[in-house]
Amino acid sequence: MILYIGLLIALIGVATLILKPILNTNTLLNRFSLKRSLQVILAGVVLSILSGAFFYADPGTAYAVQYPWGGQKAVFKQGIHSKMWGRLIPIQFELPIKYVIPNTAGEQGEQSEYANVDDAKYWAFSDAVKARIATSVVISINTDNETQFLSVADRNKTEQNMIRSRIIPNIDQSIKNTCKLMDAQDYISGQASDFDRYFKDQLENGMYVLEEYADNQTREIIGDSSTVRTIVNKDTKHKRFRIQIRNGEPVREKGNSLVAYGLTVIQAVVTEIDWEETFDNRLQLQKEEVAQTQLEKQQAEREFYRAQKEKARGEADKATERARLEKEQIQKTIAAETEAKVAEFNLVKEKKQFEVEKFKALSKKVAADAESYQNAKLVSAGLTPQERAEWDYKTSVGVARELKDLSLPEIFIEGNGGKNSDGNLLQSLIGADLAKKMMESKAQQ
Repeated sequence: MILYIGLLIALIGVATLILKPILNTNTLLNRFSLKRSLQVILAGVVLSILSGAFFYADPGTAYAVQYPWGGQKAVFKQGIHSKMWGRLIPIQFELPIKYVIPNTAGEQGEQSEYANVDDAKYWAFSDAVKARIATSVVISINTDNETQFLSVADRNKTEQNMIRSRIIPNIDQSIKNTCKLMDAQDYISGQASDFDRYFKDQLENGMYVLEEYADNQTREIIGDSSTVRTIVNKDTKHKRFRIQIRNGEPVREKGNSLVAYGLTVIQAVVTEIDWEETFDNRLQLQKEEVAQTQLEKQQAEREFYRAQKEKARGEADKATERARLEKEQIQKTIAAETEAKVAEFNLVKEKKQFEVEKFKALSKKVAADAESYQNAKLVSAGLTPQERAEWDYKTSVGVARELKDLSLPEIFIEGNGGKNSDGNLLQSLIGADLAKKMMESKAQQ
C-alpha cells in the first residue's frame, strides 16, 4: 500500500512538470514551481523506496522473503524487517479450517478473516447413508525449521494455495476413508470417538490403505499405535472395508501426509453431522421404538416389583405370625419346664428333709443308747458308799416326785406264768417312767 502511495505521489509530481507549460493559465498548476514539482517527485520516490525496502511483520504470522536476486529468508518475529523489494509470502502460525453446515437461509454463520470456512460436503458411510459432516481442523506450521518452511512457501506460493491444494484434500480424504470404516448406525451407537481418532490419525500420519473383506474374516482395526479395534457391521448388503495391517501397524499411502510439509495437526474433530432425510426418518422411528420399548420395560419392571412387594408383604405377615406362635410356644415350654424343675426341686428338697429328720432321729437314738449304756456301766461298776447314798437319795427324791405325778395303767396283764412279784412290777414301771422323763429333761437342756 505504501509503495502505491509513493508511486502515485511521484506521478503527480511528474504530471505537474509536464502539464504546467501546456496549461500555464491554470492557477492550480501555477502553484507548482519546478522546485516544488521535483520535491513531490523525490518524496514519492523515497516513499516507494522505503516501502519496498522494509515491511512490517504482523504477530502470529511467518513470512518467506524472496529477493529479486534469488536469495530468500524466513521471518518469524513481528516488527519491521527488510525485504529489499523482494516478494513476501505470509503464512499464519496456525491455520483454522472449518466445514460448517449452512442454516436454513444458506448462510454459514459467523465468519473470520483468519479462518478458512467452507460449506460441509455430503459423505457416504459404509451402509450408503449420506450426511453432511461439519469439522473443525487447526493446522500448525513448523517455525523451528527455516529451510522446510521456505521450501513449503516456495512450492505453494501463497497461504490460500497451500490450504486449497494441500490441506483440504487431505481433510477430505481422511473423512472419506473414516466414513468407509463404519456404518452410520455404528456412529450414532457409540463410535463417534473412534471416528474422531481415525480422522486425526490419518491427517497426522497419512491416509489408511483400505481393503474389502468378507464377514467370516478377522476384522481388526487399528486407530492408533496403542489401540486395537474391531469394526462390526450388521448389514450384509453393502461393501465392508478395513485397514490393511502389516507387522501390527496400519498400511498408509506414501507421500500423502501433512507431516511431509512440516504441518502439525493440533485439532481435528467432528462438530456436527446433518444426516440425510431418509436416515433422519429412520432414526426418528428408532427413537420412538426405543422409547416404546423403554416404556414397556418400565411397566414390566413396575409389575414385577409390585408382585415382589406383595410377595414380600405376605412373607412378612407369615414371619410375623410365625414369630407370634413361636413366642407363645416358647412361653408355654418355658412355663412347663419351670414347673417341672420346681417339682423336681421340691422332690429333692423333701428327700433332703427326710434324710435330715432320719439322721436327727438316729442321732437321738444313739445319744440315748450311749447314756443308757453309761448308766448301766456306772451301776455295774459299783459306787462308793457316799456315791451310793447320794444316788439312793436322788433316786428316792426323784421316785417320790415322779410317783406324785405317775399315772399307772389301770389294767395290767401279768406274764411269765404268774411268777412275777408285785415289788418287781412296781419298780419296773417307776424306773421306765423315770428314765423317760430324764431323757426328755436332758434333751431340753
